Amino acid sequence: MDVNSTADWTNSVFGTGGTLVGFAIYILFVVAMWKVFTKAGRPGILAIIPIVNAFVLVSIAGFSKWLTLLYLIPIVNVVFAFFVALRLGRAFDKGTVFSVVLLWLFSAIGLLIVGFDGSRYNRAAVENL
Repeated sequence: MDVNSTADWTNSVFGTGGTLVGFAIYILFVVAMWKVFTKAGRPGILAIIPIVNAFVLVSIAGFSKWLTLLYLIPIVNVVFAFFVALRLGRAFDKGTVFSVVLLWLFSAIGLLIVGFDGSRYNRAAVENL
C-alpha cells in the first residue's frame, strides 16, 4: 500500500464521516432552536436558515438584531455569546449557572432543554435590562 492510497482511504473515510457528524450536529441545533423559537412566539422555520437563526436568537435574548453583527468580530463574538446566553437563560427563567454551562458552553444541550422543558418565555425579563 503506497502513501497516496492510504491518504485517499483516510480522506474518504474521515471526510464522509466528518460531513455526516457535522450534518447531525446541525440538525440537532435546528431542532433545538425550532422549539425555542416557537416558545418565544417566533416562526420555528427560521431555525433552518443559518444566519437568520442568529438574528432571531439575539432578538429573543432581548438585544437589537443589529448586535448580531458582533458575532463577526473575533474575541468579541465569544463575549457577546456569553451575554446572549445569560439573557436567554433569564428570558426562560433559568439561573446563571444553567445559562453559562448549558447555554454558552454546551449550547445544543441547553437549547434542547429550554425547548422541551416546561419553562415559558418571559419577554419582560429581558426588556427591562
